[in-house]
Amino acid sequence: MSRTHRLLRRMAGLAVVLSCAWGGLAPTLVFAASPLLTRSPTESRYAAIVIDAASGEVLYAQHADSPRYPASITKVMTLYLTFEALSEGRLKLTDRVVYSQYAAAQPATRLGVQAGDSISVDEAIRAMSVKSANDAAVAMAERLAGTEPRFAALMTLRGQELGMSNTRFVNAHGLPDSRNVSSARDLAILSRAIMRDFPQYYSYFGLKGFTFRGAYVPGHKRLLDTMPGFDGLKTGFTNASGYNLAGSAVRGGRRLIAVVLGGPSAAWRDNNMEDLLLTGFEVLERRSHGDKTTIAANLYDIDPRGPMVRPSVEDSEGDQDISAPSMTDVPQRSAQRPGASKATAKPAAPGTWGIQVGSFRNQTLARTQLGIVKSKVARLLGEADDFVESAGGTFRAQFLGVNEETARKVCKSLSADRQPCLVVTPR
Repeated sequence: MSRTHRLLRRMAGLAVVLSCAWGGLAPTLVFAASPLLTRSPTESRYAAIVIDAASGEVLYAQHADSPRYPASITKVMTLYLTFEALSEGRLKLTDRVVYSQYAAAQPATRLGVQAGDSISVDEAIRAMSVKSANDAAVAMAERLAGTEPRFAALMTLRGQELGMSNTRFVNAHGLPDSRNVSSARDLAILSRAIMRDFPQYYSYFGLKGFTFRGAYVPGHKRLLDTMPGFDGLKTGFTNASGYNLAGSAVRGGRRLIAVVLGGPSAAWRDNNMEDLLLTGFEVLERRSHGDKTTIAANLYDIDPRGPMVRPSVEDSEGDQDISAPSMTDVPQRSAQRPGASKATAKPAAPGTWGIQVGSFRNQTLARTQLGIVKSKVARLLGEADDFVESAGGTFRAQFLGVNEETARKVCKSLSADRQPCLVVTPR
C-alpha cells in the first residue's frame, strides 16, 4: 500500500468531513475555517530559523513557531509529494502532465501552457522549482489527486506526519489565501525531510534555470551565484507574506538549513539568509574547537517592519498578489553608520580573551557593527582593541585584549539588549 493510500485511510480520524465522489475518486475534504492572520501595516512579518541538517538541532530561532504565510515555499510540499510518487513508481519523469482549463488559468508566474496541452513530469518539476510556476503546480496536483483541493488535503496530512504541527495547506502553489499558513520551523522540517527522503531529486532545487520549448527560463535564487556552498531550495513572495526563502548550504562537510520569512525586499531577505548561514557555520566551527556556544544570530537589525516591496514583473517570484495596490519601498540598512569604528591592523596578543559581535559578508558591515556595539558598551570594553578577522570569505567583528570576566560581562549586557555576542577564548 502506497503512502498516499495510507494517508487517505487516515483522513477519517483527522477531524475532516468526507464526502465520497463517484467513479472511485479520492474523498473530498472540508476543513473547519482557520483564523485569519491579521496585522497592522507596520507589524513585523519576520520569522527565521537555522538548523543543523544532520541532527535537526536548532541553532537560531526567532518567531519560529508563529503563523506565517509560506507563499511559494508551499511548492516544496507539492514537490515532496511529486518525488514520493516518482520513488514509488506511480510517476515517471517522462510521463505527461495535462493542463486543465483551471490549471492553465492560474495567474503569474506561469509557463503559459494552454488547456489540453501537456508537459513532462520533469518539466513540471523544473517549472515549480526554478520559475515557481503556479500553473505547473496545479497541473501536477490534478495529475496526482484529481483536484487541487484533494491534493492540498494530502499536503496537509503529509505535513502532519512529518511534524509540521503549525501548517495547513489549501492550494498547491502558495497564491494568497488566508487559510494557507505555516511557520519557519515547519518549513525547515519540510526542507530537511525532502533532502533526507529524496536526495536523488534535491538537485532540482539548485538549478539556476532551464530551457522550455526553446526558451531559457531563469530562476530567482540569487544566492546560488553569490554565496559559495549555497545549493538551493525555494523563494516566495506575496504582499501579505513579504519576501520568503528556504535555503541550504554546505561548508566543511556540514549542511545547514535556514528559513527567512517576511523580508521587506528580496535583497534584504537574501542578505539575512546569508548572514544567518555564515554565522551558523561559524558556530559549528567554534564548537569543533571546544567552544560551548549555541548562538547563531549576527544581524543587528533582524526585525524589519513596514510595508512590503511590490516586485516588478521581471523580479516576480511566482506568487505575488497581482490584485494588490502598489507598495512603497522600505529604506535599506546602511552599509556605513555614523560612529562606525575602524579595525586594527592586527589582533591582540596571544592568551587574551575576546568578544565577537557578528560575522558579515564584507568588511564595511563588520566595522559598522563594531561602532554600534562600542557605543552601547564602551564603559565595559575599556581599552579593548577593535578587530575585523577575515576567515573563509567572511569578516568577523571582534573586540580583543580583554580578560575572561570582562568578555562575559560584555556578552551578558549585549544579550540583554538582543545583540549577538560570542566569547572568544584564548588561542
